[in-house]
Amino acid sequence: MDALGLTPDEWTAIVLSLRVAAVATLASLVPGLAVAWVLARKRFPGRALLDGLVHLPLILPPVVTGYVLLLALGRRGLFGPTLAQFGIVFSFRWTGAALACAVMGFPLMVRAMRLSIEAVDRRVEQAAATLGAAPLAVFLTVTLPLALPGVLVGAVLAFAKAMGEFGATITFVSNIPGETQTLPSAIYTLTQVPGGEGAALRLTLISVALSMTALLISELLARRLGRRLGAEAP
Repeated sequence: MDALGLTPDEWTAIVLSLRVAAVATLASLVPGLAVAWVLARKRFPGRALLDGLVHLPLILPPVVTGYVLLLALGRRGLFGPTLAQFGIVFSFRWTGAALACAVMGFPLMVRAMRLSIEAVDRRVEQAAATLGAAPLAVFLTVTLPLALPGVLVGAVLAFAKAMGEFGATITFVSNIPGETQTLPSAIYTLTQVPGGEGAALRLTLISVALSMTALLISELLARRLGRRLGAEAP
C-alpha cells in the first residue's frame, strides 16, 4: 500500500476508470454535438423517434443496455464476428467498457448541448448566413462558441456518468482486474470479500471526489465562458 492506503490493484482500477471515462467522453463529443444540433434546429418526420432513441439508455435498466451491446457486439453477437475480422473487439476489453459508458452518458451530453444550442438566438445565425457563410461555417463560428458553456457541461456530465457506470459495463465486458475492472466494479468486488469494507469505502470516497471535482471544474469553466461571451456581446 502507498501513502493513501491504496493497493496496486486499486490504483489500476482508478487509472482505468479515468481512461475509460475520458475516451468515452471524447468519442461522444462530435456525435453528441451533431445529434444535439439536429434535434435543436431541424424538424423532420421521425424526430420524436430519434429523440426517444437517444434518451432510451436513461430509462432502460443499465443491465439491459449492456446485454443489448453484448448481443450486437459480443464475440458471438450480430456484428461482433465481422468486426473481429478487422481487429475490432469490444467485449471483455477496456474499449468495450468505454463504449458502454459512452452509450450511457450520451443522453446527458446531448440534452445539455441541445438546450444550449436552442438558447442561441437564431437571428444571429441567420445574419451570418445572409453574409454568405456556409451552414458549417455558421455552426463553427457562431452557434458553437455561443453554446460552448452547455457543450462543456454536457461533456462533464457524460464523464461523471462514465466514472460511475456499473450495470452496462459489467454486463458487456465483465469484471476483469486490470482490463475491465473500473472503480464501481472494484467497489462491488470488495463488498463481496470478507474484510473488504475498508477498501470499498476508500474507493467510494475517491469516486465521489473525482466526480465532484469534475462537476466543480465544469461549473467554473462554464461561468467563465458565460461571462466572456456576455462581455463580447454587443
